[in-house]
Amino acid sequence: MSLVRRPAATPNPAEPPGRRSSSSEIDAFLGAARALSPTGGSTRLVFALDATASRAPTWAVAREVQAGLFEAVSGIGGLSVQLAYFRGQAECRASGWVTEPARLRDLMLGIGVQGGATQIGRILAHAANEARRSPVRALVFVGDAVEEPLDPLLGAAGELALLGVRTFMLQEGRDPRVAQAFREIAHLTGGASLAFDLRAAAMLGDLLRAIAAFAAGGLPALRDLGTRQEGARRLLAAMPT
Repeated sequence: MSLVRRPAATPNPAEPPGRRSSSSEIDAFLGAARALSPTGGSTRLVFALDATASRAPTWAVAREVQAGLFEAVSGIGGLSVQLAYFRGQAECRASGWVTEPARLRDLMLGIGVQGGATQIGRILAHAANEARRSPVRALVFVGDAVEEPLDPLLGAAGELALLGVRTFMLQEGRDPRVAQAFREIAHLTGGASLAFDLRAAAMLGDLLRAIAAFAAGGLPALRDLGTRQEGARRLLAAMPT
C-alpha cells in the first residue's frame, strides 16, 4: 500500500485571521444549516473539498464557480447539493442539503482553511452513509493530494459503486501519483478523474456543470452539453464507455 504525499502545508498569508473559524462556530453554523436548508430536488450530489491550509486558493475558486452545479440542471430537474470538507487534524464535516447556489456559497464563506492531512476515506464513507439513507447520484471531490493508504480508499469506492454513487475526482495540479490514485477511485464507481489548473479557473466551473448535468440527466444530458462546452467533452472522454 502506497501513500501519495503533498509538500508540507504552509499557512496562507492572504487568509484573514478572522476567517479561520473555530470548531464551536462551525458547529453552530452547520447546525443552523441542517435545520433550515431544504431537502427537495430530484438529484442529490455531494460536493467535497480538501480544506487544508495549502488549498486556500482552490477553496476560493470553488466558492466562486459552484453556482455552475445548479445552472447546469436548471432545464433538467432539481438538484440538492451537500457541502463536505476536511481540514485540521481530524475535522471532517458536512452541511445540510441545499438547493440554491447562494446558500452553498454562504456555507463556503463561513468556513476557513486549516492545516492538516487528507481524510478522503472519511469523505467516501460519509457519501456512502448518505446514499444508504436516500439515493445520491454523484460525489465530486476537489483536491490535490492523497496522504492515506490507497487500498482502503478503493474498498470505500467499491462500496459507493454498489450504492450507485458515481465519484468524480477533480485534481488540482499534475502530480502523477495523485492522478493514479484519483483515477482508480473514480474508475471503480464508473465516474471520472480530471485535472484542472487554477490559472484557468473557468475550467473547474465547466467541469462542475458537466458533472451536474450527467448526475441529473445521464449521458444524453452530458452529450447535449458537450455540443457547446469543453468541460462536458472532457468528462465524456474520461468516463468509461
